[in-house]
Amino acid sequence: MKPLLTALGTLSLILGTLGIFLPVLPTTPFYLLTAWCYLKSSDRLYRKVMDNRFFGKLVRNYYEKRAVSRRTKVISISTTLLTIGISIAVVDVTWIRILLACVAAGVTVHLLSMKSCD
Repeated sequence: MKPLLTALGTLSLILGTLGIFLPVLPTTPFYLLTAWCYLKSSDRLYRKVMDNRFFGKLVRNYYEKRAVSRRTKVISISTTLLTIGISIAVVDVTWIRILLACVAAGVTVHLLSMKSCD
């Protein structure tokens, strides 16, 4: 089971990293999944994720404090609303527009409901 979790964690890390550059892929959920998979399969890889200088603090805050920084909230909500807003403007199918608006609302409500840390 550990090799499978390690592989899943690595795939999730790759997808999360791609999510930095591709607005369709979420970054944070993939990094959280990566940390969970590595926690269950490899102490060494888990420590690498938690100590990563780019996203380790984000993952650690989420797991230890169930919180995200205000800066992360502002960037995440702004990016979500901007990219989904553009998608709604471009798409010509009503039900897809409604679905996108619901996703944007859900992400925004979820982020705003989380505790803030600095």
